[in-house]
Amino acid sequence: MNHFIDVIIPVPLKKLFTYSISASEFDFLKPGMRVAVPFGKSKIYTGIVFRVHNDPPIAYEAKDIQQILDDTPIVNNKQLQLWQWIADYYMCTLGDVMRAALPSAFILESETVILKNNIKTIDESILKDDEFLVYEALHHQSSLKIHDISNILDKKNVLPVIKRLIEKEAISVEEEVYEKYKPKLVRYVKLHSRFSSEEGLQKLLDDLSRAPKQRQVILTLFSVSATTKKPVKVSDLVAQSGASTAIIKSLIDKEVLEEYYIQTDRVQYSGEENEATKKLNEHQETALKEIKESFEKYMVTLLHGVTSSGKTEVYVKLIEEALNMGQQVLYLLPEIALTAQLITRLQNYFGEQVAIFHSKYSTQERVEVWNHVLNKSEKAKVVLGARSSIFLPFDNIGLIIVDEEHEQSFKQFDPAPRYHARDTAVVLANMHKAKILLGSATPSLESYFNAKQNKYGFVEITKRYNNVLMPDIELIDIKDKFKKKLMKGHFSDRLIEEMTETLQEGHQIILFQNRRGFSPIVECNTCGNSPQCPNCDVSLTYHQYRNQLRCHYCGYNSSMIKDCAACGSPELDTKGFGTEQIEEEVKLLFPDYKVARMDLDTTRGKYGYEKIITALEQQEIDILVGTQMLTKGLDFRHVKLVGIMNADNMLNFPDFRAHERSFQLMLQVSGRAGRTDQRGKVLIQTYNPYHNILQQVSTNNYIDMFNEQMNDRYNYKYPPIYKQIKITLKHKDYSKVDAASVWLAKSLRQVFREYVLGPESPPISRIRNQFHKNILVKIPKQQSLSKTKEAIIKINNSFLNIKDFRSVKIILNVDNF
Repeated sequence: MNHFIDVIIPVPLKKLFTYSISASEFDFLKPGMRVAVPFGKSKIYTGIVFRVHNDPPIAYEAKDIQQILDDTPIVNNKQLQLWQWIADYYMCTLGDVMRAALPSAFILESETVILKNNIKTIDESILKDDEFLVYEALHHQSSLKIHDISNILDKKNVLPVIKRLIEKEAISVEEEVYEKYKPKLVRYVKLHSRFSSEEGLQKLLDDLSRAPKQRQVILTLFSVSATTKKPVKVSDLVAQSGASTAIIKSLIDKEVLEEYYIQTDRVQYSGEENEATKKLNEHQETALKEIKESFEKYMVTLLHGVTSSGKTEVYVKLIEEALNMGQQVLYLLPEIALTAQLITRLQNYFGEQVAIFHSKYSTQERVEVWNHVLNKSEKAKVVLGARSSIFLPFDNIGLIIVDEEHEQSFKQFDPAPRYHARDTAVVLANMHKAKILLGSATPSLESYFNAKQNKYGFVEITKRYNNVLMPDIELIDIKDKFKKKLMKGHFSDRLIEEMTETLQEGHQIILFQNRRGFSPIVECNTCGNSPQCPNCDVSLTYHQYRNQLRCHYCGYNSSMIKDCAACGSPELDTKGFGTEQIEEEVKLLFPDYKVARMDLDTTRGKYGYEKIITALEQQEIDILVGTQMLTKGLDFRHVKLVGIMNADNMLNFPDFRAHERSFQLMLQVSGRAGRTDQRGKVLIQTYNPYHNILQQVSTNNYIDMFNEQMNDRYNYKYPPIYKQIKITLKHKDYSKVDAASVWLAKSLRQVFREYVLGPESPPISRIRNQFHKNILVKIPKQQSLSKTKEAIIKINNSFLNIKDFRSVKIILNVDNF
């Protein structure tokens, strides 16, 4: 009887691939194990076993697998179920999900290895120059890889050369699969066993009397091991004895010392005893009680707590209870900046049980967290992470907390799967029969709407911790200030006055400008031309600290121009302003105070966020200028004033969620002010202080904003009333993408009629030399979502069968918000 497995391969193809296995492999293999499988003519991929069965494929002959890579599954059945749901719901392939879910170290790479053909003698005169260089190199090295040959020939495309050498039978080619994850090994030393007796030791010290440095190393080894009673690391021994590594190496060579390695974790908790969790105040106690009651009735509960109401302490109590019941907890955060502050807080309470998982951690560190979760280790009872941590192999999850659930960062936009971590977490909780708590000071309209419809439980905290008053929010009309000549650069006299007072009192200030760089537009005063990105339809942003013009879409950069490229005039001016320019102006206005900036440019390293946050906490920074990174739940004790430099560029954004987002962003950044005993102050500079959203922010009126925005959503058929799927078409030829989008929209209209909008060019219609067109499909509540997707996929397949459109790339984005 024949045996087969269906394998998920990390390529964006709809179908799973069937491979043939032997009877013994059939008994051994289980879903979730990794296997190396041949694919196409020469590729080898790591695949995940999805199903073990006896049904041969109909359309093709099943190939044999190459090798089994695991003894036990690294992906469990619940995960495979979740992958399947993500692939179906977000209209992508299981291969896409696998690539997003697994740390890249688990997806073994295949590399082509070139070997010299030793069986046949080659007449070297038939080889061309570049072929001879490769053949000659193989005399000195047993094997070469593709990139080695690229280096030897100093050209990128070396495949034609390799192909000719294979035809001449000068070389042979094989695929080598290699494992990317290497456990971290720490080097230790101990005294050789033959010196364990007293006489042996005495003799050794006498022998080393002529080598005082070596003798010192041995004496230090004794004193260190006697005091710590632990194995001694080579690095510690070097530090304590003051000897060089060469001295230790010579002692190892003489067999005086023995070296050995112990595998260790890359991320370790170094704290002392754990703290007891804090006692809650009456508002938090009430909220905790209400959440528990809500959990008895609902799986999902929304916690609407004003900024600085102490939501984190409520979460901590819930985590404590879940841990006492022996369950795993997932704590999801939208931004890596937030994890930096929370790690310390959670580790103070739960010590080693906290594991961290996000993209600034190395692949090796992420593999270790994955293995801890898989093995139900004590080191990963609480996982704190960004959106990708929903893919970890949880087996016994009891509680999921989604903090700042309104955040846009929970949605993955590129590449596929374009999932929303909050919605996926709800599905994950459902699969595990776990409870999920969504927390925010400014909930998303979707979650608040679900709570109103009694789909979710709902709990509120309306008072700040210690009963501190909500910040006093003041709107400043900068149109009026410009008229009266009361502006200094981008600062109104009112903002400067408040800043001066705050600094004199010894408090800190946060200035918020949602644009990085120095200036978004450089313009010629003579002809009005401004430098554009050659790959995108967008002007280049000036970054002063590097004296560069940069594109924020594709990364293109060039040095700052001296003269206008169009008319040659040297009169160039900068329009608009970003965080760099604000930082510069603040330094001129307040030269005696320490100013720092927090945006994508200053937080590139692994600890970039931590350094800035710690400096602010320790009051080494007086004024912090930043983008929306500052808005998310960070807790700064000494910030009394928050200045929003320009509220209008957020409000006037071409997006149906612009007003909701502006409200959330401004209220969140306002919440950073006055978090201890004194009331904070927030100044919002705007050209239109009478705008409804700004009035709602100034009175902290979420309900009014919700009702007004929901009214618009009903009228214009937008989420959460209607669901929507955005279809984006991309191609480097505008006429091709235009014709394709018109055909696709026409076909969709035949099925969905007036619920199809577009095709329309987005505000930035060309990115990375690809022209974009968008089509929006709206789905009413009573219409079946799965049937809608089936119809879209059918039309998409017909589209791909048209020869002229095959090169047009289509992106399907479900719930594109």
